Amino acid sequence: MRKLLISAFLIGLAGVAGADVEAKYNQSCTFCHGTGAAGAPKTGDTAAWASRMEKGMDTLVQNVINGYKGMPAMGMCNDCSEDDMRALIEYMAK
Repeated sequence: MRKLLISAFLIGLAGVAGADVEAKYNQSCTFCHGTGAAGAPKTGDTAAWASRMEKGMDTLVQNVINGYKGMPAMGMCNDCSEDDMRALIEYMAK
């Protein structure tokens, strides 16, 4: 029973985290990454994201923090932590 409760709790946390990522994406990323504006790789376009993912997550997060090409610093998500950025990148790349 205890294992079942722990599993249910962890699944619930994953759902909250997923909802939070989607909300942050819709608030800050979707305008460019949903349309490809300013050369942004579109969300879900695994081919466009593949070469970027090869650079490594640390590089991608630094690009978001500092801005990269047409993307402004912090990628329009000024309240995002580095963990949020990692989750958003993974969300968009899948």
